[in-house]
Amino acid sequence: MKILHCTDADANAWDAFLGGNPGSSFYHLFAWKGINERSFGHRCFYLAAVEGDRIVGVFPIVYITSRIFGKIMCSMPFVNYGGPCVLGPEAEIALLREAESIVHDISADYLEIRGTRKIDADLPVSEHKVSMTIDLHQDPDVIWQAFEKKHRKEIRHAYKQDLRVEHGGVEYLDIFFDILSESWKGLGTPFYDKSYFRSIFSAFPDSARIFVVYRRDVPISAAFEGFYKKRVEGMWLGNRPDSRGLHPGYVHYWEMIKYACENGFEKFHLGRSTVESGGEFFKKKWNAYPTQLYWQYILGKKREIPRLNVDNPKYRVAIGAWKTMPAVITNAFGPFLARSIP
Repeated sequence: MKILHCTDADANAWDAFLGGNPGSSFYHLFAWKGINERSFGHRCFYLAAVEGDRIVGVFPIVYITSRIFGKIMCSMPFVNYGGPCVLGPEAEIALLREAESIVHDISADYLEIRGTRKIDADLPVSEHKVSMTIDLHQDPDVIWQAFEKKHRKEIRHAYKQDLRVEHGGVEYLDIFFDILSESWKGLGTPFYDKSYFRSIFSAFPDSARIFVVYRRDVPISAAFEGFYKKRVEGMWLGNRPDSRGLHPGYVHYWEMIKYACENGFEKFHLGRSTVESGGEFFKKKWNAYPTQLYWQYILGKKREIPRLNVDNPKYRVAIGAWKTMPAVITNAFGPFLARSIP
């Protein structure tokens, strides 16, 4: 078995392997390599385990360098998960060895592996995140009737606030970007450059979709979804801060669930949530069930699990300051910071 550092010439073989592997996801597709390279300037290591003339495992890794946060390798940053996708343990071991060699060769602080399963290796692990998933049905009314009576009432009440949903492709990007920029600023979090999302649409024109909630003719909430095989991936969702009292999420989620059911999808991943958080509680209302996510680490220069997240008290002052800064400043400097926060 050999390990190949893949280039664009290997893209078709990479994606063909994913197509036949049940452990693959939207985030494993080869096009994410170009998206991260072009949008952020990040170096990528797309490793494939090859046996004879066939791929038996892949491992996408993005390398992020920052004066503020250090030298981080991640599989996969900015999205919900990644990690090795393999046919067997031998391929996984070979890929992990190559990844560890790269960590030390480039003096990275660590490699963060965000997986939907726990790799059978002696690696430090964090289990603070879960993926929330709804099992879909071709008839959305079956999903509707399975909701608790109180939840159905909450959805109906939200519709009575003159809320409606439109959905489409890149033509909704400007609306999505304006709403998410405002939403993330309210959370004290830097947001990406618009070119990042445009690159996603360029790479996946038939597998990315934006859903926008309007109140009358004013857009108040937006979501970005990815589609792969029979699964929907909830990627980004935000509300204008002054519209949260209207509870647009009830209309948003229901319209996206209906769309997924009517278009033949079988699973809806609502995105990752912190364990026992408000986000997890809200998603459970939709009969979503949690699947444990495992963030495992190959440590390099850093000798302990990092805490690069909003729950770290170290960042509370910065988060508070970001919320109060003028939008002209956060819009200008946000993308520079966001590209460094996996």
